[in-house]
Order: sequence, then structure tokens, then C-alpha cells
Amino acid sequence: MLTHAIRFSAHGGPEVLRWEALELPDPGPGEIRIRHHAIGVNFIDTYHRTGLYPVSLPSGLGQEGAGVVEAVGPGVTEFRPGDRVVYCGGSLSPVGAYSEVRNFPAERAVRLPDDISFETAAAVMLKGLTAQFLVRRTHRVQPGDTVLIHAAAGGVGLLLVQWAKRLGATVIATAGNDEKAELVRAHGADHVIVYTRENFTERTRALTNGRGVDVVYDSVGRATFLGSLDSLRPLGLMVSFGNASGKVEPFDIGLLAQKGSLFLTRPTLFTYIAEREDLLAMAEELFTALRDGWLDVQIGQRFPLSQATEAHRALESRRTTGATLLLP
Repeated sequence: MLTHAIRFSAHGGPEVLRWEALELPDPGPGEIRIRHHAIGVNFIDTYHRTGLYPVSLPSGLGQEGAGVVEAVGPGVTEFRPGDRVVYCGGSLSPVGAYSEVRNFPAERAVRLPDDISFETAAAVMLKGLTAQFLVRRTHRVQPGDTVLIHAAAGGVGLLLVQWAKRLGATVIATAGNDEKAELVRAHGADHVIVYTRENFTERTRALTNGRGVDVVYDSVGRATFLGSLDSLRPLGLMVSFGNASGKVEPFDIGLLAQKGSLFLTRPTLFTYIAEREDLLAMAEELFTALRDGWLDVQIGQRFPLSQATEAHRALESRRTTGATLLLP
């Protein structure tokens, strides 16, 4: 069947993205064909586009989508045409969510409950599961913990703030301007640092009476890495899970000893959901949080699928808040 998708043939800036027609074959063994109703845009997509996380070219793009199953391939028994599904890709499945229709491994898809919209699902699946594993598994946030969350007005950041507060933590968050700071505060942060005019390390130390925080969740990367280490208490945990400002420079691991026998981890969602039973259990916890009403998903921007270039420009220029969607 003929369909359209965003593809690219060279690594580079948003301008390398192209809206192309392509012929989609029938789903193969173990695959389902999904017609997208909403597609999530994530910072990892820019890493694939630029080559920071290389993909074989030419390539599609995108890891997260929600839609309806149109056909199933040989051997698929869990899904049937008409089922609502959502997915967030990963190392076990190909990129290519920026498309009207695609074939996708059935074992990596999750049935979408009827009471959760396609837009909410596409906005929250990758980011929500990321927030879930960060506060429930990478560091099990406990009542009384104090956490520092960078880029707190972003898609993952806003969910992290809410989830950490739900688990009883004191949340210190950073944001780039007053408007974003108000958004973060409205979602439960106890303290918000506008990093463009305050030194977040000094402010964090002041807020914790010099002690430092138990854990830092840092998706910014190069610009905040050393300051994040300096914000931790002795034996604190640095969770570096993104590179929005660029890849972290190599450093002497002796710094971890000098700064208080610190712990450092660089986790990825796709390790945590590699086993299907983990994927389904984490998704169910996420869906329950949405149903219970305490997890608010902010969709800040919507772009037509064909305008993915503009979505990437907005994301990389820090002009977005919450989740960004592409709509076929």
C-alpha cells in the first residue's frame, strides 16, 4: 500500500528531514500494521537525526506512536484488526514512528485502554515509562528524599516532578524562564530555580542547608553535569539520562570520590523494557496513574506530521513545554 513518512538520508540538522511517499508491504511474521492517530516527538529523535545515536541510512525516524491495528502478520495472536495500541520502540524495534502507517513488531506493542486517548498515549508512553523507571527502579524514591530535576518543564521533566512528589519527595526543579517555572510549580515542585539567572548548584545547596540532594535527574548533559555532581550529598546518586545540551565530556572518575563517594548511572528506558513482562507491568502502572488522575500530561505543541522539521526546530531551541505531537 502507498503511504507517507518522514525520512532522512544524511545526518544533520532538522533540514535533512524529508516528507516522502513509500510503498508499505504487508506485515511480516510477528508484525502488525498500525495506522497512527498521534506520534510522540522525543529528544532521542534528534540524536538519531544528528548521528549522536547512529542509525543506518536512509532511515525513518521516531520511537513513539499510538493508533489502530489494520492488519496482522503470520503468527500474531495477541492483536487483531481494530485494536487500539501504543508503543515506544527501543533497541529491539526499528525507528519509523513518523509515518502515516507502519509495520511494527507485535511483541513491542501494548494494548491501549479505551479510556486513554491516542494523543495522551503518544504524549506519555516513552516519557511516562522513562519517569516511571527513573523514580521506581533506577532510584526508588522514598518519602523524605530530596531530588533535583533538570529541564523540569519538558515532557519527561513534568512527569518526573509529579511522580517524585507522589512518592513523598521534596522536589527542587530547574527551568529556563519564569513562565516555565510557574508551570513546574503548578505541577508540584517545592522549589523552582530559574537557571538563566541563578546558579542552580548554589541555590540547591542553600535549599538543603548545605547537605545536597539525594539524587539528581539530569537530561541536559554537558551544560549541567559538573554542577549536578556538586549538588549531591555524600553517597548521592547522579542519574544522567539525556544530552539536550550536548554529550558529557570524558572525565576523571576520581571526581566521584572527591565529591563524596558519589554514584553515577547512565540508564536508558530500552534496557528496562527489554523483557515484555516488564514493558507490560510498567505500562499498566502508567495507565493506572493516568486513570487515578494524579499524573497530568501536558501537550504543549502539535504539528502536522509533514512538518516534523518545524517540530525539531522548536524542540532544540527550547521553545517547547510538555509533550510535542505530530498528527498524521
